[in-house]
Amino acid sequence: MQQIKIFKGAESDIESLERQINDWLARNPVRVVQMSGNIAPQSGDGRARLSAVPNDSDLLVLLVYEPA
Repeated sequence: MQQIKIFKGAESDIESLERQINDWLARNPVRVVQMSGNIAPQSGDGRARLSAVPNDSDLLVLLVYEPA
């Protein structure tokens, strides 16, 4: 049966998100069916859009897998 795992991180910390995903894959015996990602404006209360300095975007990675 296919299942999903969702990972979320910040654009400025891609290495941490990669490490989180790779660590999860190393700890869990799964067969990856599909992996996709998306980048979107950072979530929050909207005040960041008014700032002169833009905030990081949110990264979302969706992993479809089957347990081994």
